[in-house]
Amino acid sequence: MAKKKILFINQEISPYVEDNKLSVMGRELPRVMQELGHEIRTFMPKWGTINERRGQLHEVQRLSGMNLIIDETDHPLIIKVASIQSSHVAVYFIDNDDYFSKRKMITDESGEDYPDNGERAIFFARGVLETVKKLRWVPDVIHCQGWMSAVVPLYVKTAYADEPSYANCKVVTSLFTNNLQKDLGTKFKRCLAFREAKSELLEDYNDNFDFLELGKMAIDYSDGVIQADSEVNSKLLDHVQKKGIPILPYSEDFAAGYEEFYDNI
Repeated sequence: MAKKKILFINQEISPYVEDNKLSVMGRELPRVMQELGHEIRTFMPKWGTINERRGQLHEVQRLSGMNLIIDETDHPLIIKVASIQSSHVAVYFIDNDDYFSKRKMITDESGEDYPDNGERAIFFARGVLETVKKLRWVPDVIHCQGWMSAVVPLYVKTAYADEPSYANCKVVTSLFTNNLQKDLGTKFKRCLAFREAKSELLEDYNDNFDFLELGKMAIDYSDGVIQADSEVNSKLLDHVQKKGIPILPYSEDFAAGYEEFYDNI
């Protein structure tokens, strides 16, 4: 197949967080695609649990400094980068004191979901898309892994649809098991509206966005879906079939299947 430029937008990547199906795939998939000759860029949030010294993260000054307005509040965007030594895969980190660096991951010290997880996902999505524009890099495929990236397909197909970086790219969403305990609250819809991602596009979704609603929205604006886990919400799989979107079934031997899937969507 022709070599592609693939943008991976990951919720978690090992070794920066503990190993699980999501974080291991976040590490292995970019590695495999890079070894197959594809040009990749990889992003994840800079969770507060990440040890910057151990991970050798450093700020990219030329990419940092932008402010993103969410819920009428300015939030500075900080970009950091590191390299996974074992694979030589560079990882860009989206950082912000309020949303990421001073916090744990999805849940707080008491094990409760952060009440502004929805706003964090919005900041992450917009932060990645704005940074890729600054890189002057045009992906052929955007692959989203983890619910924290579920906002990306909507924005790529609406708010950023006319941007040269995204006008012709395909969006793939991987479905994993749920690690979101609570819904994102009633103001998530209001915060989500941005440019051409108008509020009326969200009318068919429940006011309280939960893991299922996020998954449906990601599917609705994706060109292809991958079942990345053996145990995925059956309602999401039914939604993919209902929409008639190409889907790649679960397989532990993912490398060749994913590459072919990118080529066919």
